[in-house]
Amino acid sequence: MKRLNGKTIALVGQRKSEELSKLVENLGGVALVRPAQGTVFLDDSNVEKEIHELVNGNFDWLIFTTGLGTDKLYQTAVNIGLGDKFIEALKNSKIAARGYKTVNVLKKLGVTPDVRDDDGSTAGLVRELNAHQLTGCRVALQLHGDPAPLLIDWLEKQGAEFKEILPYKHIPPTPEVMEQLIGEIVRGEIDAVNFTSTPQARFLMAYAKEKGLEEELLTAFSTNVIAVSVGKVTAQALREVGITRMVVPEEERMGSAIIALVRHYQEEANSDQ
Repeated sequence: MKRLNGKTIALVGQRKSEELSKLVENLGGVALVRPAQGTVFLDDSNVEKEIHELVNGNFDWLIFTTGLGTDKLYQTAVNIGLGDKFIEALKNSKIAARGYKTVNVLKKLGVTPDVRDDDGSTAGLVRELNAHQLTGCRVALQLHGDPAPLLIDWLEKQGAEFKEILPYKHIPPTPEVMEQLIGEIVRGEIDAVNFTSTPQARFLMAYAKEKGLEEELLTAFSTNVIAVSVGKVTAQALREVGITRMVVPEEERMGSAIIALVRHYQEEANSDQ
């Protein structure tokens, strides 16, 4: 496999940035860590009430949309002495889960979801939920700082009674880092930008719009800068902000996305010969 041959890759996620940097460097590239997202956990007190409702059996269905959020709810339950009751409540409810990370967290708790997405996306989860009738059901919907209009719209049409649970939320990154990143992209100092979650795409474009650099940024992404998406959900978020030229790995893993980028450059080099 050909290496990255000195290509400069901006890593805009915070999670695993050190591991990804080493991978990029081992493949012969230059890694720049430019966080375009900040994840902030809310205080346990923000979700304690919902956990009490959950362990008391107040919900018929529990919908989990992220592994991180699911784990946060469990850890909060443990912190308030309700860890075992939390797991028991999960086993006594119908469970829907989006994404392999969410399924893995549930698996560690000894829980297998009744419904899971068919492709890692919220749309995929809604497709699978269509086989179930939730009219009049009480639903706990764990969200991840991003709105989930597709899910909410589906629940409303079903006539379900739902409650959103937000164990954490995303906050914008520092303006200095965004300014630096956009400047490097526009000036052609970066060859690829690696996106690992949907807020990164939104924050990047929102900041570019605010500074009047949206067109320049989109031009860069359509010509000499390639976007790398960890998976289908993030890819959709990139398309929504106008970035359509991208590399998406078949396997939704952070390392797989970098390997897919290497293959992209390899194919590009072969076609030029």
